[in-house]
Parts: sequence; C-alpha cells; structure tokens
Amino acid sequence: MRRNSGLIDHVDWLLVGLFFILVLAGWLNIYAAVYNEDFQSIFDTSQRYGKQLLWIFTAIGIATVILLIDERFFSTFGYLIYGLVLFLLVVVIFVGDETKGATSWFSIGGFKIQPSEFSKFATNLALAKYLSTINNKLKDIKTKLIAIAIIGLPAILILLQNDTGSALVYGAFILVLYREGLSGNILIVGVAAAFLFVMTLIFQNEIYHLPFDLKIGGAALLIIVLSSFSLVLILLNRKKKQLIIPILAILIGAVGVIKSVDYVFTTVLEPHQSKRINVMLGIESDPKGAGYNVNQSLIAIGSGGLTGKGYLKGTQTKYDFVPEQSTDFIFCTIGEEWGFVGSFFVVILFLALLLRILYLCARQRSNFARIYGYGVASILFFHFTINIGMTIGLAPVIGIPLPFFSYGGSSLWAFTILLFVFIKMDADRLEVL
Repeated sequence: MRRNSGLIDHVDWLLVGLFFILVLAGWLNIYAAVYNEDFQSIFDTSQRYGKQLLWIFTAIGIATVILLIDERFFSTFGYLIYGLVLFLLVVVIFVGDETKGATSWFSIGGFKIQPSEFSKFATNLALAKYLSTINNKLKDIKTKLIAIAIIGLPAILILLQNDTGSALVYGAFILVLYREGLSGNILIVGVAAAFLFVMTLIFQNEIYHLPFDLKIGGAALLIIVLSSFSLVLILLNRKKKQLIIPILAILIGAVGVIKSVDYVFTTVLEPHQSKRINVMLGIESDPKGAGYNVNQSLIAIGSGGLTGKGYLKGTQTKYDFVPEQSTDFIFCTIGEEWGFVGSFFVVILFLALLLRILYLCARQRSNFARIYGYGVASILFFHFTINIGMTIGLAPVIGIPLPFFSYGGSSLWAFTILLFVFIKMDADRLEVL
C-alpha cells in the first residue's frame, strides 16, 4: 500500500547537488576544449558549448518532469519502454546516419539522437523489473538465461551498428547480477577468461624454440601448458572423480578463449579498435596512428602538473592536439588546465556520486528501486573508470563518454534520465509499506 505525499518530498538534494556540480564542471571544460576568441558568447549555438548549454537546460527540464511523475510509472511500463528502445535500435540499423563507422544516429533537424545511449536506462528498468519479481535469487538456469537475454539483446543490436564500445557497457550489469545472487565463481571465471585473452594477445605471435629444433607459437604453447596443468590436477585428484569433469570443462573453456582471439580481432572488432588494443598492450607501436590520441592525451595531462596551466590556458587544448577533446577525451582538458588537483577533485566528485547512490540503494524498501539503483551505479562506474582509463592509457580507446562531462545531448539526457528516475524512486520510498 502507499500513502500520498508531496510531489517532490524527500528528494535527496545531496545527489541532485552532485549532479549539478558535475554538469556545470563538464560544461566549463567543454567551453575550454573548443574555446575560440572569435566566438565568446556562451549562448552561441554554432559552437559546441552553446549547444551543450541548450541540452543542459532541457536535461534540467527532463529531470523536473521525472520528479513530478509517479514512481509506479517506471515499474509499470518498464517492459514497454524496453521494447520501444529495442525497436529503435533495430530501426536505426537500417535508416540511421553513419558517424565514425557506426550507424547509431537518428538525424532530427540539426540534431542527432543516439538510441543506444537511452537503451542502458531501458535495460536497467527491464532487468530491475524482472529480478524484483523472482524469489530464487538467480539460482536456476532459466532465470539466469532470461536475465542474460534482457542484457544481451540490446548489446547485440548495438554491435550490429558497429558500435562495439557502447555494447561493452552492458558488461557492467554483471555487477547487478552478482549483487542479486549470481555466484562469485562466475565473476572469477570472467576475470580469468579476460586475463587469458590478454595473455594470448601478447604471446600468440611469439615463436618459441624447443629442444630438437622444434618451434611452437605462443597460443599453442599456452594450450600445452594449460593441458599439462589440467592433467596434473586430474592425476592428483584421480580418487575424486567428481572433480574430473569440472577440470576438463575449464580446460575446454580456456582453449575456446585462446582460439577465439583471432575471430574476435578479425570479425567482431573494427581494425582500428584491434590496433588500439595492441598499442595499449605494447604489442604494436603506432604513435602517429592508433596511439596518437592517447599519446597526446598523456602529454596534455602531464603538462598540467600539480595545479594546471590555468583555465583557458591549455596549449594542447587550444591548438587541438588531442582529437575528440570535448567528447571522449574531455578528461585531458581537466588534467592540463586544472592539473592533478583538479583531476583528483573530479574523481572525488564521481566517487561521492557513486557512494551516495549505493547508500540510497541500501535504504530502499522496494526491490525494484534497489536493483535499479545498483544498475545506475554500475553503468556510471563503468563509464567513469573506462573513460578516464582511456585518457591515461590504462584502458583501450573504445569511445564511450564521461558521464555529465562529455559533449553530446544524447549522453547527457540519457544519464540524466538514468539518475533522476532513481532519485524519484528514492523520494517515494517511504510510500512503500
């Protein structure tokens, strides 16, 4: 049962305040990234900061509307919203505009809308609705498969748009599944598979010389080592026959990961994406090609020193040395102009946002709101860590925005909707009896 309350009673204004601080800081850095002395008006919509300001005002309007809507709307129509977004993801493949190799955009007048940005919100709604209706906490195969299908469908459609980076974001939902009862062993297997994938990348092109003038490739050597290790385990546990099948299953899975590397690099990933990963791992050196963005980003961040060069005084920024500096590489503007101190402050702001969301999740009375909140935190955490990791060379360049900072209306609106729906759920938590 529920009792009536004011429209925006119990809103967590601390979380709202963090949102406004991040959005304002993002706009200031977009202004710096594209600053041109010939276009100094902040309302000049021919410049990116002018357009972003319009999107900020409309995002505030969207947030206000969300706070006025009954929280039950989102749980009631969660599946419908999810289905509508899936439909848009299919349509954009056939009629969407291509930008940087990805067919992910609808053009409306002079603006572009990217459905994949909103699909993260819709998927979070649908997943929260489904998981809140089950009682077995992801213990049976059917439940797991349905949850994976909810996450996987939009990811596959986004892959078909040649937008691998956005599709990888859906891996963040594994944290939600783990929080809702998914075995920790699956996370361990996932981390081990990722590690093996990277090791295969590093060693597969190496040739090793064995006794008797034998030569063997790195990937084959990894398979031999894993097979030998598995054989030793089987011999040591030959009296425990129940362990033999799991050991063999893990070996088969490991061999499958090793053999999948070439397929993923030649079929799933675009050539420039594969090259960027190789450059990041040190397999290739291409400072003027695939490694150019990261190298220039590192120069910009490093040149900022402790306190930065000062607002609007970044030379790497001013002379456009870093491509995509107002979008995917916005963090290097912070590093150059505000230095380590400014970068650290931005990281603290994001950590405060994430910790506040997790705190609010813990006090929810509704399973739907709690699970949705964990999804919000997981998506923001993935974007935050990978985007900053890209700019400092610790993650491959996969082209995902920094929440509330990167230029773009679709991403700003989508993150605003994602966050404020949870703020509304939290505001209405006391109405759930």
